[in-house]
Amino acid sequence: MGFPSDLEIARKATAKPLTDIAAQMGIGSEFLEPYGKSLAKISLDAIDSLKSRPKAKYVVVTAITPTPLGEGKTTTTVGLGQAMKHIGKKATISLRQPSMGPTFGIKGGAAGGGYSQVIPMELLNLHLTGDFHAVTAAHNLLSAMVDNHLHQGNELDLDIDNITWRRVMDVNDRSLRNVIIGLGTKEDGVVRQTGFDITAASEVMAILALAKSKEDMRARFARIVVGYDTKGKPVTAEQLSAAGSMAVIMADAIKPNLLQTIENTPVIVHSGPFGNIAHGNSSIVGDLIGIHSGDYLITEAGFGADMGAEKFFNIKCRASGLVPDAAVLVATVRALKAHSGKYK
Repeated sequence: MGFPSDLEIARKATAKPLTDIAAQMGIGSEFLEPYGKSLAKISLDAIDSLKSRPKAKYVVVTAITPTPLGEGKTTTTVGLGQAMKHIGKKATISLRQPSMGPTFGIKGGAAGGGYSQVIPMELLNLHLTGDFHAVTAAHNLLSAMVDNHLHQGNELDLDIDNITWRRVMDVNDRSLRNVIIGLGTKEDGVVRQTGFDITAASEVMAILALAKSKEDMRARFARIVVGYDTKGKPVTAEQLSAAGSMAVIMADAIKPNLLQTIENTPVIVHSGPFGNIAHGNSSIVGDLIGIHSGDYLITEAGFGADMGAEKFFNIKCRASGLVPDAAVLVATVRALKAHSGKYK
């Protein structure tokens, strides 16, 4: 009999009620918003309710530059978080939500592996509580408002050849990287070239990860530059009256998600900016909750240390005010062989 698959291991795990998981963190049930039996969102009010508790040690897990298959940062992060319980320490894990692009691509899911997994792994790797869909909708609302502004007369004098705001979707579809829109009749909009990026590359996603409150998120949306006018001046989402509507769409998405590991260690999963395009780290609001919820808060920085970890130190920590106490570096034989140049 062979070693069981990740899915088989995950499905045999015994999950605890999320109220019990939250209680381990010092979070009362009044701060939980259940999404079925195995998922919940945490109210941002929990941040203030936990402030009087001691600060946890803040640990970031990173890696040498990985291969396309990944090198096990999430597995290491989950395993380390679970191991703390075995030495009498309380740990909370903080992770990004996986994008469905890599999930259905060569890399696969991002729930960890083997007996170091986040459960329910199927929901984590797919829609979870819908945050990615909210990011997609908010981003594309702004895209639609840009094109509607052009159609309605272009009062802001946007340069049609210098619009930088594209559209997004959470799948890999290379045929949509460059498209022509507005074809058809005059009522179908202005003809111009644009394209699609993946949702994890959206500036809306980066803002979700960096915002410290709904008000902060709204203010950051307002400063998004969608393009430039014919004189070269930036045009913002606020000038298009889009920022408020985007914030309404994202009102629930800014609340972190609570899950657990196979061994019932608390896991905060929130936001999913890519490390090569954005800053590649989970949300600040998630860490502001986790930093007061036990002895250790263990988080993961995406991609290699020269991407996610650098941005963790220089962007995320500066924005959050949190200072890491330790870093864990994942190095694998497979990645070292790839770095040698002798193997593909």
